[in-house]
Parts: sequence; C-alpha cells; structure tokens
Amino acid sequence: MTRSPQSGFTLVELLLAVTLMSMLLGLAYGGLRAATRASDNGQQQLEDTLKMRVTHQFVRRQINQMQPLTFDILGDTPQDRVIFEGEANRIRFVAPMPGYLGQGGPQVQTLEAVNGPDGIDLVFNHELLQAYDPAVGETGDPIFLMEGLESVQFSFLARDEQGELIGWTPSWVTPDLLPAAVSLEITPREGSVVSWPLLTAAVRIDPLATTASGAAETYSDVIKNMIQNPGEQRR
Repeated sequence: MTRSPQSGFTLVELLLAVTLMSMLLGLAYGGLRAATRASDNGQQQLEDTLKMRVTHQFVRRQINQMQPLTFDILGDTPQDRVIFEGEANRIRFVAPMPGYLGQGGPQVQTLEAVNGPDGIDLVFNHELLQAYDPAVGETGDPIFLMEGLESVQFSFLARDEQGELIGWTPSWVTPDLLPAAVSLEITPREGSVVSWPLLTAAVRIDPLATTASGAAETYSDVIKNMIQNPGEQRR
C-alpha cells in the first residue's frame, strides 16, 4: 500500500508569496500617496487661484474708484494737499469700500508690500476719512491679501500739464493729483503654478468729488457742495 505525499507549501514558496504580497502592498500604498498628494496639490492650486483672482478684482475695483479727496495737508497752498501717495511698494488713496464695509463714507486705503516670514506679503489697510490722522495712519489690523511672494511692484501713468499721457513712473511726485492709471506687477514665489495677470487699472474720477477747476477738496467741502448745489450734482 502506497502513501500519498502530504500537501502544503515549501518555505521557498512562502517566502516568495510574502515577497510578492509586500510588493503589491507597497505599490498600492505608493499609488494611494500619489493620488492623495495630487488631490492636495490640486486643492491648493484651486485655493491659490481663487485667492489671486479675488485679490486682482478687489485691487482693480478700488483703484478704479479713487476719489480726489484730501487726506493730508502739507502746507497752505492747494498743491500742498495730499490726495494720492505712490511708491514702488506702496500706494495710499481715498475710495469707497465695497458693500457693508463702506458704511461711514469714503476711506483712506493703503496697499503695501511688506516683508513676511516666507517672502513678500501684500497687505491692505483702511480708515474712515473723517477719522483719519496722517500722523497716526490706519489704526486697524492689516488684511493680508497675498503672502509669500517673490516681488511686488507698483507703477503710475502720468500726464503732462496739457493732459497728455507721458508714460509710466515707479514713484509719484505730485501728491495733489491722481495718476491716470496704476499698474501692479506681482511675481509669485518660485515653484508656484499660479501666475498673476498684469493689473493695469484706470482711475475713474468721480465728478462729485472735484471742483469746477479740478482742484482737490476735503470731504467736508464735497458734502457742503452737494447740499448747496443739488441741481448741479444731478446734471
């Protein structure tokens, strides 16, 4: 009588099976990590793109709505009134705020590039024009619009005495006048997949905020003029 051989796996077969299983699990884990990383990167890219788009629209809107209202006085002549300050890394002007933030009237607004922990940050600050003290500046906490940038550069489109455009300048030397337009160039940090579309926004001067001669007025002067000459304001 013959005995049948015992069924089972040899040690080599077990080691081979364990090795193959480990390889399959490693491939599955690597694929899962790659998918998770791709999902996270995609979500971060969407958030960065949305943040940049909202910032782009907000800055353009505020520049478009600049008003020639005085927020500082350097002397006794009309030319000593300050309605706009512009440098390569900062601008300050008067404009209305959007929506419920605009309660109380026009506000002094500052857009500025400051050094942050991960690069250059674009920050925004604002203060009611009636409560603004030039010696103190804006008293609220700054709002960080964009962070960790490579560079931020403002430039300004100027006009000559005849009103003809004469080109762009990196600094504004006539604070009693508004520029024709403001440009903002931003370079995101290295490795960023989101690019900043060049922003060039024209200044749309509100005729209610100017005198017949075009000189800048204070906020109180504008209100008084609107009350005393309602018919002229409606035309």
